[in-house]
Amino acid sequence: MSAQDDFVQPPRLATWLLLLLASREPESIEGDLFEEFSGVVSRSGVAVARRWYWRQALHSIVHLFGSAFQTAPYSTLAAVVTGFLLGRLLFPLSEKAIFAVLERYGVFDHHFKVYVFFATNGVAISHVMTSMFVGCWTAFIAKKYGMIATIILVFVLFGMTGAACFVWIARGNTSMLFAPLPWTLLDWLAMLLGAAIIRNRRFASRAASSLR
Repeated sequence: MSAQDDFVQPPRLATWLLLLLASREPESIEGDLFEEFSGVVSRSGVAVARRWYWRQALHSIVHLFGSAFQTAPYSTLAAVVTGFLLGRLLFPLSEKAIFAVLERYGVFDHHFKVYVFFATNGVAISHVMTSMFVGCWTAFIAKKYGMIATIILVFVLFGMTGAACFVWIARGNTSMLFAPLPWTLLDWLAMLLGAAIIRNRRFASRAASSLR
């Protein structure tokens, strides 16, 4: 292998996606693939190696999703359903809590701008925080397939949002269609972040246990 090959790195996006979904320590997966990637670079060049790496990463990702339903179908499905129901329960509760506080202290009558902020952005922020908790809970229930279960939940919510947008467009209700979408995207990202936090804590706990 030439000195130039030593500095060739695999596609970062492919590596990030693979490590995000890894059900075991990501360092071992990254090390194995990088060693094989370096060998392909030496034999066939960088362009071929990058295409090979993408194929391996996508194959591994598909395999991880399949394994979640083959080895732990009930816990994975239960995590997705529980996360969905938990979100449907907590989102209205957070809204009711905010409006209860606003009404209790008469914010509407004395601080109207503050009322408007909490009635709009405040509710949206509470949804983001709730989404992070839902992501944490979903990942906790699904155990080693927590990240995959959370991504499936996000896909379900994405599909429901897409169907709702289609209905609104069909009915001609497009005036307020795109306003909540940025907050909706933040909700989904918060779910994934919550799942990533649980995943990283599990990996850290396993690493600490192995050192004892």
